[in-house]
Amino acid sequence: MKIATYLRVSTLDQTCENQRLQLAEYCRSRGWTEVREFADTGESGAKDRRPALDALMKAVRAGQVQAVVVAAFDRFGRSVRHLVLALEELQHLGVQFISLREQIDTGSPIGKAVFTIIAAIAELERALIVERVKAGLRRAAREGKHVGRPTVGLDLLKVRALQREGVSLRQIGERLGVSARTVRRSLA
Repeated sequence: MKIATYLRVSTLDQTCENQRLQLAEYCRSRGWTEVREFADTGESGAKDRRPALDALMKAVRAGQVQAVVVAAFDRFGRSVRHLVLALEELQHLGVQFISLREQIDTGSPIGKAVFTIIAAIAELERALIVERVKAGLRRAAREGKHVGRPTVGLDLLKVRALQREGVSLRQIGERLGVSARTVRRSLA
């Protein structure tokens, strides 16, 4: 069986050694000898994109991995959304996911059930966030508050005068302290 271990620490001052020892011991106990390690050092778990994690997912998509083993969920990702999306992709590709601390193995019936519960909670969390945002926008509109980015007050006459002088939109934006896109939208 082709196994991948994923290790991560948030700062360069930390070491992955404790995770490495724990994962190596687990793999040995399962009789797995073909183990490939992916380790991110100094990478926040809040980031969806990390060099070793990206390489791991590339190997998974290429069919080079049958199981991913981590010391704990929070080493793989801190965001429930990211974790669920990654687990769904692994499941879709037929790759087992094992987290030692939480004792989750998506290759087992209990692990599959726990994954389903986690996915349902994540979906509920997303729906609740959407509802709270919509309620907040409705309240703000009722109170007459502006919703969205603040409007940028551009002197359209000055913009057109600069444009007639042959000044580019980017240069106009720089002179007026706004982006070229804002200048372009004001002319539309």
